[in-house]
Amino acid sequence: MKNGTMQQPMKQSFPRTVVDAIVRMSATRTNYWAEVGVDAALALLLAIEGWRHHAGGPLSALLAFGLGLLAFSFIEYFFHRWMFHTRVPLFEQGHRTHHEQPLGYDSLPFFLPAVVLLALAGLFALVMPVGFALMLAASITLGYIIYGLSHFIIHHVRFKQPLLRRWAGAHHVHHYHPDSNFGLTTPLWDVLLGTRYVRQPRKG
Repeated sequence: MKNGTMQQPMKQSFPRTVVDAIVRMSATRTNYWAEVGVDAALALLLAIEGWRHHAGGPLSALLAFGLGLLAFSFIEYFFHRWMFHTRVPLFEQGHRTHHEQPLGYDSLPFFLPAVVLLALAGLFALVMPVGFALMLAASITLGYIIYGLSHFIIHHVRFKQPLLRRWAGAHHVHHYHPDSNFGLTTPLWDVLLGTRYVRQPRKG
């Protein structure tokens, strides 16, 4: 009470309310599988259109796909390290929810990756042959799909095969040591940039 009147709770700002609503939607199973479907359709479309416009042969097409997967591995690392673990609300809040509830269906809003990937394809097409640019974007999109499904599987499947257990374990370590092991599909950038977790020897 203040001056005989009850204080009204502060209303959230419009941008904050929108971010909260998007974050809630992003944690649903429907949003997760809708994103997989949209991204898969986009990857197929980009690959078909890329091949249709491609002036080179199969080797240059394979080069585009190889470069795309390598590029995505760094994009994955970049976003996980510098966007998901910083104060960018749309990214950080949703990722914090994942760390708190790793078995949830957290993901980005289903429409956002497709919009970003289409914009990326457009930028590529400005600086390189259209066919190569679209196949490069298709490969990056495929990398994103592989990342998303791998992340889901790691948290929902208990592997018995030693190599798969080791692969999944590297990501589980990140949940206990969030300043390390940012790469999920590959440890490449963690090794190169010094964020690969190294077990410390026990004292005594």
